Amino acid sequence: MATTTTATAVLDEAHVGPMDNVAYVVRCRSTGRRLLVDAAAEPETLLALADGALDLVVTTHRHHDHVGALAAVVEATGARTAAGAEDADELPLPVQERLEHGDVVRVGDVRLEVVHLRGHTPGSVALVLRDPDGPDHVYTGDSLFPGGVGNTFGDADAFTQLVDDVTERLFAVLDDDTVVHPGHGAPTTIGAERPHLAAWRARGW
Repeated sequence: MATTTTATAVLDEAHVGPMDNVAYVVRCRSTGRRLLVDAAAEPETLLALADGALDLVVTTHRHHDHVGALAAVVEATGARTAAGAEDADELPLPVQERLEHGDVVRVGDVRLEVVHLRGHTPGSVALVLRDPDGPDHVYTGDSLFPGGVGNTFGDADAFTQLVDDVTERLFAVLDDDTVVHPGHGAPTTIGAERPHLAAWRARGW
């Protein structure tokens, strides 16, 4: 588990499940309220990461490895649920907040900007946490990893859409020191990945 502190939040993470998903807890420093990004697996681990209290669970996209613990975590905490509007009906329980591009998710005094990244799934979303005291942070689900964008399963149009969205909605607006927190594996930064955008587009996956 790793912990990062920003001006408004404490950020924790845990690797869970057979696909090495990364789940993230964002805790407001002033109110103690907590948000979980992707209740992927191992509900006991996630509940311990959140000290047993959650206000909201945001699901970055509909795939089964990102929702395996969702029902158990919501039952244990009474947390609200949120997901991209186009993916919401595919989740294993009702979604209270259907997220659109440009929305803002709030937990206590923490604001996370919703970025719709089309391609990996129709409703995939990323969350951007701005930090006036240091680098910003973006939770990208399976839409952006170290070394490339997410899988679009052979759909050339979806791949083009995803690269376009990642380019226009993340790389064009976030600084190089922005920390990228993906749904699997290690973090990276916008600056580390920016030089490779053209190569990703050229290789077509």
